[in-house]
Amino acid sequence: MNEKSIDQLIDSIFAPAADFISAIVLFPLFTINGVEVPFIVIWLATGAVFFTLYLKFVNLWGFRYAIDIVKGKYTHEGDPGEITHFQALTAALSGTVGLGNIAGVAVAISVGGPGATFWMIIFGLFGMTAKFVECALAVKYRKIHADGSVSGGPMYYLRKGLAEKGWGRAGIFLAALFSGMAILASFGGGNMFQVNQAVQQFVNISGGSASFFGQNTWLLGLIFAILVAMVIIGGIKSIAQVTEKIVPFMCVLYIVSCLVVIGANLHEIPDALVAIVDGAINGKAASGGLIGTLVWGLRRATFSNEAGVGSAAIAHSAVKTSEPVTEGFVASLEPFVDTVIICTMTALVIVISGAYKDESIQDGIALTSSAFATVIDWFPFLLAIAVILFAFSTLISWSYYGLKAWTYLMGESNAAVVSYKLIYCGFVIVGASANLASVLAFSDGVLIAMSLPNLIGCYILIPIVKRDMDSFIHRIKKRRIEVYK
Repeated sequence: MNEKSIDQLIDSIFAPAADFISAIVLFPLFTINGVEVPFIVIWLATGAVFFTLYLKFVNLWGFRYAIDIVKGKYTHEGDPGEITHFQALTAALSGTVGLGNIAGVAVAISVGGPGATFWMIIFGLFGMTAKFVECALAVKYRKIHADGSVSGGPMYYLRKGLAEKGWGRAGIFLAALFSGMAILASFGGGNMFQVNQAVQQFVNISGGSASFFGQNTWLLGLIFAILVAMVIIGGIKSIAQVTEKIVPFMCVLYIVSCLVVIGANLHEIPDALVAIVDGAINGKAASGGLIGTLVWGLRRATFSNEAGVGSAAIAHSAVKTSEPVTEGFVASLEPFVDTVIICTMTALVIVISGAYKDESIQDGIALTSSAFATVIDWFPFLLAIAVILFAFSTLISWSYYGLKAWTYLMGESNAAVVSYKLIYCGFVIVGASANLASVLAFSDGVLIAMSLPNLIGCYILIPIVKRDMDSFIHRIKKRRIEVYK
C-alpha cells in the first residue's frame, strides 16, 4: 500500500467521524464580535474556576506542599502503588508537554495577539486545581491488584464514586463513555499525530522529502514502534523510569533555548511585557478584539495542559501513597510546568522576536522556529530534537492511558494487554506515513470530549476531595503525619 492510498484510507475512515465529533465538541455556545466561543472551552474553564473557589485557591497555598510531597517528605515505606510521586508527575507531564507547547502557542499568539499569553497564564493557574481534583479522586478510587499493580483513572472514580452517591447506572455509562474516547484519543493524537510530526522533523533535517528517509517514512515509523515497544512492555514502572529522565532533560533543553533568545533581546522585554498586558486588556487580536484574545489564551491553556480532561489522572493513580490527596497536590504542578512555564517561555520568545507579525508564516512549528532562528540560526536542528523527544514521551505515556481504558472495557487478561500494545505499535507505523489532518481533528475532538463525563464526576465528588484535603492539612499542622527528610 503506497503513501497516497494510506492517506485516502485514513481520510475515508476518520473524516466523517471528525466532522461529527468536532460539530458536537466545538459547538459554539455563543458568538461575540465575530468570535465563536466553543461550549467545551467554557465547560473546562468553568470547572477549573469553580474547583479553585471551592477549594479556596489550593493551587496557590498548596504549592509548597506539592514541592514537599514530590521530594518525598510525606511518603511512607510500604505505601501501595507502583511509582514515586516524581515519576508520576513526569509520566503525566510527558503526555501533556508536547507539540502544543511549540506550535499551539504560536498559533494562539498569531491569531489572538500577544495578550493571549496573559490569559493563557491565568487559566493555566486555574487549571492546577482541576488537576488536583481529578488526580486525588483517581488515587482514592483506584484498583490495586493482588500483584501490587494498579489500575485507575476517571473510569474508576466515575463508576465507584458515583455508585457511592446512588448513581450507579449513570457512573457505569459515564465510565464506559470516557474509556471509549480515551482509547480513540490514544491511537490518534497520542500516537499517530506525534510520530508523524516527529518523522517530518527528522526528514526536514536529514535531506528533505527526496532523501532516503523522506522516501521511506514507514521505516522511521518502524524504528519508533520498536523503541516504544521496548518501553511499554514493562508497564507503568518502565514508562516512569524513562519519563523521569526524558522529561526533565527535554524541559531544561527547551527552557534554556528560550532563555538564550530572551537574553539576547533583553532590551525588548519591557516592550514585550507592555504588548502582552496591553493586548490582554485592550484585546489587540487579529479578530474579535478582547474576546478573541481571551478565548485564544483560554483555549491554549485548556487544550495544552488537559486539566479537566482526565487523561493524566490515569498515570497519577499508580503513585505510591496511602493519602490520595497528596497526589492532588503533586498533579497541580503539572499545568504550572506545562502552561505557566513552558508555554509562557515559547510565548515570550515569539513576542520578543516579533515573528508573530509575519503573516506569511501559517504553520505553528514554522513560526516558533522562525522566532528562535532570529538568535539561533541552527535552531531547526534543536527544534527537531525537541519535537522528537516531546513526541516520544507523549507516545509512551498515551500507550498507558489507552491501555488502562482498554483493559477497563476488555478485562485485565494478558491477551487484552498484548493485543492493545500490538495495535498501538501498529498505529505508530501507519502514523509515520500518513497525512493526519482527519485523524488529528477526530482525536482532538474525542480528547477534549473526555472532559464531559470526567467533569460531571468531579462536580459530584468534589466534597469528598475537600474533606480529604482538610483532613490531610489538619493532621500536618497537628504533626500527626510522619515526615521523612
